[in-house]
Amino acid sequence: FFFLMIRRPPRSTQSRSSAASDVYKRQSKQYAKYTNVLKNAEMGKVVTRFPPEPSGYLHVGHVKAALLNFHYSKMYNGQMILRFDDTNPSKEKDEFVQSIIQDLQTLKIFPDRVTHTSDYFDVMLEKIEELISKGLAYCDDTPVEEMRAQRLNKQPSARREQAVEENLRIWRQMVSGKLEQVVVEQAEGDKPAAKKADSKKQETIHEDLTKWCVRGKIKFDSPNGALRDPVFYRYNPTEHHRTKNRYRVYPTYDFACPIVDSIEGVSHCLRTIEYRDRNLQYEWVQKNLSLRPVIIKDFSRLNFMYTVLSKRKLQWFVDSGRASGWDDPRFPTVRGIMRRGLRVETLVEFMLEQGPSVNTVLMDWDKLWSINRKIIDPIAPRYSAIANKAYVVLNLTNGPGAPVGEQVDAHPKNVDLGKRLQWKTKSILLELDDGKDFKEGEKITLMRWGNCRLSQIQQKDFGLEITGELILEDTDYKSTKKVNWLPFDQDLLTEVILVEYDHLLNAREVEENQTFDDILNEVTRFETRAWADPHVKNLELGAIIQFERRGFFVLDKVLTQGTKQVMEWVFIPDGKTMGPSIPVRMNYEKEKEAKKEKKEKSKKPKKEKEQEGQQEGQQEEAKQE
Repeated sequence: FFFLMIRRPPRSTQSRSSAASDVYKRQSKQYAKYTNVLKNAEMGKVVTRFPPEPSGYLHVGHVKAALLNFHYSKMYNGQMILRFDDTNPSKEKDEFVQSIIQDLQTLKIFPDRVTHTSDYFDVMLEKIEELISKGLAYCDDTPVEEMRAQRLNKQPSARREQAVEENLRIWRQMVSGKLEQVVVEQAEGDKPAAKKADSKKQETIHEDLTKWCVRGKIKFDSPNGALRDPVFYRYNPTEHHRTKNRYRVYPTYDFACPIVDSIEGVSHCLRTIEYRDRNLQYEWVQKNLSLRPVIIKDFSRLNFMYTVLSKRKLQWFVDSGRASGWDDPRFPTVRGIMRRGLRVETLVEFMLEQGPSVNTVLMDWDKLWSINRKIIDPIAPRYSAIANKAYVVLNLTNGPGAPVGEQVDAHPKNVDLGKRLQWKTKSILLELDDGKDFKEGEKITLMRWGNCRLSQIQQKDFGLEITGELILEDTDYKSTKKVNWLPFDQDLLTEVILVEYDHLLNAREVEENQTFDDILNEVTRFETRAWADPHVKNLELGAIIQFERRGFFVLDKVLTQGTKQVMEWVFIPDGKTMGPSIPVRMNYEKEKEAKKEKKEKSKKPKKEKEQEGQQEGQQEEAKQE
């Protein structure tokens, strides 16, 4: 089968065809896993749906569900419905609706239809009243904690055997929101009694009615907790982002989903494995409302190490200022991981590789980033960047008197990426991490230039100043140290900030009720100010390149600092535990330990400090001897 999300480029535009072809081949192999998985699936008749709640931004867990639904619909030449499950006005916003549509477009997922659960609110009002009239649902005002305890202990609610007429009366009161009709209280003998409410108390309507809900009368003592009289409707006076104040009662996902799935013609309902216990509840609703049954297909939930996917918990990071927003590069949202340099092709390939398994596993982010590296490596142009906090100036005695521009391959193994201009000057910049190990008389190799013999090394405030001579006729590069470099000319340099992000949490697996206080990473952003090739300033936001010997980076933003503009590049993880950015973290740890030691020393008594000073002096003398 041909997976439509990644298409072979036409021959006329195959500048990156080799990489695209590799991706296509890998995904085609994965696609075979999905044949003959959907029960009773017929070509042209498969209809799937992706039903996100518009209460947050899409995260990597949603991506799997969206891709699977889209994937299956196209595999059988069917349709996919994007349905917004907008049944909770307290959490939902149109902002999230728009962001979800945009994120799906980014992922190249284009639904055949876009609907909202709220399109069917009138239908569902009729359906719940039908269940009440049949004695299959009842109104309940049991406090939340008490109801939870009753369900846990398989105990019935006091309202469970309430008369159908009474349930209908309370239900219609909930729908109309008119307090003056009745306020229900518990009378003697556990029989509900009604009393008139003073019209002056109309302003307390919401406080009195929000305690009421409608529960399905299924089996309160069932071994399956999902069948213990689940809540199907709630009273909520909050204004809905689409229907405004037209409704006061809203269905739960468990009630709305089987109804709308049947009405919209969904053939296969794909749900994560945690919904498996609710499958019988789903079928119960369709059966008792005489609706067309829908086939359910379970798939495994996607969990990642050091990551939470709960919208509520992610919102906490935003509200507390520990994340800059829902598109923070440390977030598992679509916008966050894309800002960090993840490609759409990577997500597709990764999700396909998981297969239709129902076994939930804890995934390592390294797996995802490793696939990403294979995709971006062949298409990322190469540039150089030198840290400017401390550096090496190499003065070439026989270097060019004036800057000389020379065309070099943008990528050493992909000529289709073309050429870029490289400037050569008499003095050049090198990394201090390279230069601190140089020795006078040593021969080194300047990448994309040639060999150089070092003759004099001097310590300077900025780092090192070295004198050297080009020996371009010497083409023996086997035993030399290879170093990248930049022209030492401010007009030929671009100022950049190289940023690396760490996990927000330091716990490999986050427990359900675990608090963040003990597992928060203290520092998760690391910066290195540097100079880069002059031509990176012409690149657009989102461009992915490799700063040689540092790693892959994506252009995240351009900052205005005074009269100059500084580019901020975000490091793209490559799936290696010991990546090129580790020294940055190690330097931070060293500085942190040094500050800690200094602070502890300042607290010690004067006599103890003097003794330590004498010991250090003796140790220094021993070293010199």
